Amino acid sequence: MASTLSIPFQTSNFRSTFLGEKNGFSASTMPVSHIVRLRKTIECKESRIGKQPIQVPSNVTITLQGQDLKVKGPLGELSLLYPREVKIERDDSGILRVKKALETRRANQMHGLFRTLTDNMVVGVSKGFEKKLQLVGVGYRAMLEGKDLVLNLGFSHPVRMAIPDGLQVKVEENTRITVSGYDKCAIGQFAASIRQWRPPEPYKGKGVKYADEVVRRKEGKAGKKK
Repeated sequence: MASTLSIPFQTSNFRSTFLGEKNGFSASTMPVSHIVRLRKTIECKESRIGKQPIQVPSNVTITLQGQDLKVKGPLGELSLLYPREVKIERDDSGILRVKKALETRRANQMHGLFRTLTDNMVVGVSKGFEKKLQLVGVGYRAMLEGKDLVLNLGFSHPVRMAIPDGLQVKVEENTRITVSGYDKCAIGQFAASIRQWRPPEPYKGKGVKYADEVVRRKEGKAGKKK
């Protein structure tokens, strides 16, 4: 049973319409548990992705200067600047580890993110990445003209897109596009810009979609019943 604490207080100098008291003293009681509140500090768990080590292949060179990381491999070179919330360390065996430098909410958010970005850099310069798209629709086709990707997507004019440096684009059967390179962020951005011109619609599935994308279809309007 919670104990109670009596706190005296003086009523107002004017006559209360409801209580009918004037210039008196009264006591009010309230449980002590309502006055004293204990605040418990909860520590966030370490990110399951962030604490995983990063294996560095023998054909990849790592250069670490403070918060600046440079990765060089047979396919290219990438660099990344780390925020002050996280830090990167390299042990004697060459394994990279991303750790939190501060115990804050933002540090918990940055921990797993920058571990993934670092791993993408190592894999990108050694093996590379690719993203495949497919054109679905009558008359939809793609072709390469020099360093440009030309798309016919049902507009009154063809869509011409310049291929960024460091990326390779391959077109197969005029409807299949493969974007490859060593920078995963650049590959995803360019593939998304291609898809943005004609996203797949849900009724017939026409448009530009990723090869592994599942388009949720909708049922068209049914004819009027007689």
